[in-house]
Formats: sequence, C-alpha cells, structure tokens
Amino acid sequence: MARQINIRLVFQQRLREARLRTGLSQKDLGIEAGLDPFVASTRINRYEVGVHEPDLSLVSRLAQVLGVPTAYLFCEDDRLARLILAFDGLSIAEKERLLKSLESKKSKRKSTVKS
Repeated sequence: MARQINIRLVFQQRLREARLRTGLSQKDLGIEAGLDPFVASTRINRYEVGVHEPDLSLVSRLAQVLGVPTAYLFCEDDRLARLILAFDGLSIAEKERLLKSLESKKSKRKSTVKS
C-alpha cells in the first residue's frame, strides 16, 4: 500500500527550511512577502507550524522572496526537491540540455523494455 503524504506537513517543513537557508526571520519573510509588519512574524509562524495555510497567491510570493520555485514548497520527495532547486539554478540552455538528456535516456529505456 502506498504511503500517504500529508502535503500540509511537507509545505510547513519546506517553508521553514527555505526560510532558514536564506537567513530571514519569520517577520522579515512576512514583510518582504507583503504581509502587514505587525502580524508578519505571527502569520509566518502559524504557516510553519500548520495552524493556518496561506492562499496560493501568498505561497507564490513567499517562494519568490525565498528564491525557490513554488513547486519546491510542495514537493514530498526530498531528492526531487533538491533536483527542483538545482534545476532552478541552471541557465535556460543548461535546462534544455539536461531535459533532452533525460528524455533521451527515458526513451532509450522504453525501447529496451519493449524489445
């Protein structure tokens, strides 16, 4: 049976990890994402501990401030999350080369399995 993933817990963990990696306080992150300075720290804290959930617009702004793709904040697989961060740091040309390489490997694997 497949393991159930609680996407809320994943979001809480990724948000906190990304914030700590940037060195931002909860208050600073909230303010930079457009929250009222008087509630910014409390709101970010409540998102990180799961008391409240931000709407998707705010999630997008938080990701932008943290310098991570929005998908990273919801990625339940740690290796895939690392891949998302690494991929995001590549130039467009590097991304295209990597994608073509991966797609080529995938199609070769499929043709080997069919043979």
